[in-house]
Amino acid sequence: MMINSKQLDSESPVSIFAVNKCYVTAQEGTFFDGSGFAALVREGYKVRSDVNITLEFRTRAVHGVLLGVSSAKVDAVGLEMVNGKVLFHVNNGAGRITATYEPRGTDSLCDGKWHKLQANKSKHRISLIVDGNLVETDNPYIQSTSADTNNPIYVGGYPADVKQNCLTSKSSFHGCLRNLMLTKGQQAELFDFSRAFDLRGVFPHSCPQAEH
Repeated sequence: MMINSKQLDSESPVSIFAVNKCYVTAQEGTFFDGSGFAALVREGYKVRSDVNITLEFRTRAVHGVLLGVSSAKVDAVGLEMVNGKVLFHVNNGAGRITATYEPRGTDSLCDGKWHKLQANKSKHRISLIVDGNLVETDNPYIQSTSADTNNPIYVGGYPADVKQNCLTSKSSFHGCLRNLMLTKGQQAELFDFSRAFDLRGVFPHSCPQAEH
């Protein structure tokens, strides 16, 4: 950029605010800068008895919220990374149960490479598949089968004034997410982050290439 034939020095500005670098190479995906979240389905998402959540993520952080849907009561589902593990929490109203995927190395999922995750709730049963590895957990509350939510889906974090009954972490996700899909029965919905009703610290459709 030049003004009156004089080159502007953009490398050493007098002040800078909310300006990110351009990346030489970018990948398909949505970039979460670790400060915020994406809020989807303003009218409320009903988890009820069955839901299958699939997504791909890439991060170098060992902590971070992936996804949460919570009612004002206790009913909720949540996906998060804690100490390099992936946790899938479900509360159908009787108590929280958790399926935990623990990789061999603490940094295995935080290596900056893409990892595929599938979290399934079918009535009182829950399972988690990370990179093809299946984890199931017993649920003592077999009579309770429905997570009665009617609240937005928060991805990558959530606002301070929003209650999330199935998340233990408050850390926003730092990295990239793509191909978020929630399936109920035969109905699959692929979520486009650019259509979120609230986006903070989230940059849809562009993910900086992993630095070597």
